[in-house]
Amino acid sequence: MPELPADDHDHTASAVSPSLIDQLVREGARKMLAAALQAEVEAYIAASADERDENGRRLVVRNGSHQPREILTAAGAIEVVAPRVNDKRTDEQTGERRRFSSAILPAWARKTPQVNEVLPLLYLHGLSSSDFVPALGQFLGSSSGLSASVITKLTETWKGEQRAFAARDLGSVDYVYLWVDGIHVNIRLEEHKLCLLVMIGVRADGRKELVALSDGYRESTESWADLLRDAKRRGMCAPVLAIGDGALGFWSALREVFPQAREQRCWFHKIANVLGALPKSAHPGAKKAMAEIWNAEDKTHAQAAVKDFAAAYGAKYPKAVAKVVDDLDELLAFYDFPAEHWVHLRTTNPIESTFATVRHRTKVTKGPGSRAAGLAMAFKLIESAQARRRAVSAPHLVALVRAGARFERGVLLERHEGKDAA
Repeated sequence: MPELPADDHDHTASAVSPSLIDQLVREGARKMLAAALQAEVEAYIAASADERDENGRRLVVRNGSHQPREILTAAGAIEVVAPRVNDKRTDEQTGERRRFSSAILPAWARKTPQVNEVLPLLYLHGLSSSDFVPALGQFLGSSSGLSASVITKLTETWKGEQRAFAARDLGSVDYVYLWVDGIHVNIRLEEHKLCLLVMIGVRADGRKELVALSDGYRESTESWADLLRDAKRRGMCAPVLAIGDGALGFWSALREVFPQAREQRCWFHKIANVLGALPKSAHPGAKKAMAEIWNAEDKTHAQAAVKDFAAAYGAKYPKAVAKVVDDLDELLAFYDFPAEHWVHLRTTNPIESTFATVRHRTKVTKGPGSRAAGLAMAFKLIESAQARRRAVSAPHLVALVRAGARFERGVLLERHEGKDAA
């Protein structure tokens, strides 16, 4: 972290004034952080200004402030009073109340983020390079030592890291499970490439890590095939199970490049698709009925829950029911794996959570920017999140999955040795 320069000219002043200088800097840091948090809350509230309840009252409003807490910044410890938001909306997928979460200063944070984590996030939010220095000053409490040349050097370093990552050998790593998604962000790539294609895998030891990252078209088979072919050329073996949204062009590409891999559709995406084919009045009941499927005791109970769902909604909403029934094998595939892994395998949450603060930002920012810088920033953002990512539950079972072990009702039955994993 940058430090304040010492005063080489006035030794008397330097002996008596550091505490005053520190106090002034901390106060400046407090004000900048408070302003940034306030602006973030105002933007969140403004984005939902048209959403109102049956009485015409806003569903998202400012609701005072949180209790003061101490945050460690580059300028030292400062007291922060973060704005509070009252969000009365309900998440259509989970049925739970929505909660505002600051991307600048999460509720759990007790110190401001490092430059390595903040700069990629700012880029993906669409800031131009000229905005980085003042924006970083807000995040870090001081912009001392953060010149445009420093930012440029960091960016060039990260471009090199991303290129090395994209060319690395994959022959010595075995990814047993693979999550995939196409993430639209407010990123200044070439106009015809506006989506990040992301693959995150689970190693045989249970650890999660980024496998591949590129830009392309989310629904394009060829975009995904290029990514998979390149990974295979560098030594990647076929995953046992791949998890993703059914709308991706990934699936046709997977069948071409790794035909032996099994497929699992993401339940979060599927729930959203089903609800889109139902009137809002039917959403609560449908979400509960679908939860009985993906949260069932085992596959047999899940299949029974599917029949109940079809019986309840099939007559009036056949298109909604077809979205589940037509993809049933792919929606229930996770039940054939260890029960401890089910929570990891039924959604693409590892990717969703990584991009939570920048997802669904599809508007392209005008101005300078490049494909290389965009990919480098996305790579650094994922790398930062990866350091905090936990291994899957019961990691010792991942190697058994690769070895061909069979699981019934989520419990290990037997193990087949010598299964070709390639």
